[in-house]
Amino acid sequence: MAEASDDPITLPLADLVVIDLTVARAGPTAVRQLADWGADAIRIELPNVSVRGQTTPDYLNIHRNKRSLSLDLKSKAGREVLHRLVAQADILVENMRPRVKFSLGFDWETVSAINPRLVMGSISGFGQSGPYAQRGGVDQIAQGLAGMMSVTGLPGQGPVRAGAAVSDIAAGLQLAVGILVAIHERHRTGRGRWVHTSLLESMIGTLDFQAARWTVDHEIPPQAGNDHPTMRPMGLYPTADGHLNVAAAWGELWTTLCDVIGRPDLATDERFMSPADRVTNHDELTEIITHALGTHTTIEWVELLSDAGVPAGPVNDLEQAFADEQVVHLGVASAVHHPIAGDIEIIRNATTVEGVPDSIRCASPIAGQHSQEILLQFGFDTDQIDELINTGVTTQAEQPD
Repeated sequence: MAEASDDPITLPLADLVVIDLTVARAGPTAVRQLADWGADAIRIELPNVSVRGQTTPDYLNIHRNKRSLSLDLKSKAGREVLHRLVAQADILVENMRPRVKFSLGFDWETVSAINPRLVMGSISGFGQSGPYAQRGGVDQIAQGLAGMMSVTGLPGQGPVRAGAAVSDIAAGLQLAVGILVAIHERHRTGRGRWVHTSLLESMIGTLDFQAARWTVDHEIPPQAGNDHPTMRPMGLYPTADGHLNVAAAWGELWTTLCDVIGRPDLATDERFMSPADRVTNHDELTEIITHALGTHTTIEWVELLSDAGVPAGPVNDLEQAFADEQVVHLGVASAVHHPIAGDIEIIRNATTVEGVPDSIRCASPIAGQHSQEILLQFGFDTDQIDELINTGVTTQAEQPD
């Protein structure tokens, strides 16, 4: 089981203190990136949060490596506590609607005046300014507005959302990078910056070459289903017992595919000679490849094509994915012990930095689990802490037996 590190200073971001004012997924994703690499991430949560919401798979995965301080930010005393934390912190991250920052006293003008070295990271649905700035935004709304749903799904199927919260995850990752850029600059200037992105901006950025097809050529990309939008053959094909993903759209990969499936003649067939020809005559090519792949099972084709250097793979459900020998080898799931959920596995950071300890050190905290130790760390004495507890500004969660 992963436990809190005995030597946390060995972690790359161990010298950074992060105040986590995030909700939902996008903001917590950004903080999780920082916490995974050792930042002291202090999650601010409302007093008396329901335990049930803290034991969902999502919560347990997204808030690992953090500590929890219960704090009522709607009270004057709670906001004063927050400002004392801000005065000593390095980073503050939030993803509430733009106006909420002002009502709760952590807008950029306020916090940067308290601590000029502070780096503040913000995620909104649609941007910090503009006609949609005050609208609430969630992943699926951003997917639709940005155009992602128009290119996802089978041709003619109609709009389809991506199967994961892609704009949330992308925005969190983009913000984490921006925060680290600002921290790096602070080493030279001594001053922090406000870094912000939105679900809308991150979603358009994630569309990448699909978006560039419009900005460069004013081409509106259609749905392409399980085929690559612009290259063939690169897509999903049926086999004798399932489906196979194959990527062999160019150069020697194309000719090798022809050889492996027993159709070397395709490489010199004038219908399929060039990449453009293979796109133009896609339907005919798909029919031929489908017929050839129907002679063996998926795993047989994966081995034959992989041995020949052609990228190929199965389509797994999540149980199969986590049982895959390469996934097991990479150790993408790490075991932790949670005081309520018990022994569980959560997903480690997808990046490895050689020589740095495992990115999973402890489970997600119970709301208010570390309230007293955090307040002591920031200079509150025991009488002040007792007063905050007695007035309901903060709570200290009781640990289960």
